[in-house]
Amino acid sequence: MGAVSINDVRKSYGGMEVLHGVSVDIKDGEFVILVGPSGCGKSTLLRMIAGLEEITSGEISIAGRVVNNLPPKDRDIAMVFQSYALYPHMTVEQNMGFSLKLQRVSKEETRQRVDAAAAILGLEPYLKRFPRHLSGGQRQRVAMGRAIVRKPAVFLFDEPLSNLDAKLRVQMRSEIKQNHMRLKTTTVYVTHDQIEAMTMADRIVVMHDGVIEQIGTPLELYDRPANLFVAGFIGSPAMNMLTGKVEGNEFVSDNGTHINLSMTPANSSGRTVTLGVRPEHFALDPNGVPAEILTVEPTGSETQVIARYAGHEITGAFRERITAQPGESIKITPIPGSVHLFDAQSGARIAS
Repeated sequence: MGAVSINDVRKSYGGMEVLHGVSVDIKDGEFVILVGPSGCGKSTLLRMIAGLEEITSGEISIAGRVVNNLPPKDRDIAMVFQSYALYPHMTVEQNMGFSLKLQRVSKEETRQRVDAAAAILGLEPYLKRFPRHLSGGQRQRVAMGRAIVRKPAVFLFDEPLSNLDAKLRVQMRSEIKQNHMRLKTTTVYVTHDQIEAMTMADRIVVMHDGVIEQIGTPLELYDRPANLFVAGFIGSPAMNMLTGKVEGNEFVSDNGTHINLSMTPANSSGRTVTLGVRPEHFALDPNGVPAEILTVEPTGSETQVIARYAGHEITGAFRERITAQPGESIKITPIPGSVHLFDAQSGARIAS
């Protein structure tokens, strides 16, 4: 069993607290991603799970055992770093089996485990090669294989794809997820890339300034963000934010433009709010509000339009082929039921 429990964990460096009472329970076999901007505390939290950073206060348990004071080697974890950290003088086979050698595992069992991991990762043709003869993706596979052979209770990944090019990152995302489905090992993965988080995670933990903003499945976070930070961080292109107030069933932007919302939360009339609209939730509508086109970006499957709308610069993503040019106008409206309202002061989502 590889469940991980993080209970009110805090981390301070001198008088500066960088993690402010973080709590999250990760189920056995779950793939959980810690995501957030640089400096949010996600890597610090991962290193605390690994035992590479001391815990100022709180408690971390792995498989039901409190590990606060255990050294990394006794925590039954395996970690894959952003840098591959391979021994250059060792072959792929030797790199993958080195930790087992230190544990005095027999040569026969070591060979079996290395062969099994190599088969999973497609590394059989490269076992006798040295790291300098491998591509970046192959080196990352070797680093993953070194973790797999240990058969840990928990895998920890610290931004493992950051050094790869865009095409290889897409490929490695798929491979890591497929390996998780085969191995069923609890995985905690850190990234600043919300696309990685959305495509790979069972659940996402969104962090900001040392606190957890929201925990949920990728689509829960996308469809019902808890606050403005999560709404703006999850999704690419980002959610459009328009400021104004609610009047009846309409949103009135700061420049006085009226946008029909079809329905609004109870007792919200007169409230100052931020209206959130995903780019794909704008629709072309002859009765809609004019939007002055600033840029048209055809991508093939859709057309992205950057425009001036209700006094704000917005991005719309349309399946239709937009023939209008910069300086011209199109009429658009939010798709009913797809908008999000947030309190202007607290940033919290206003429940519908």
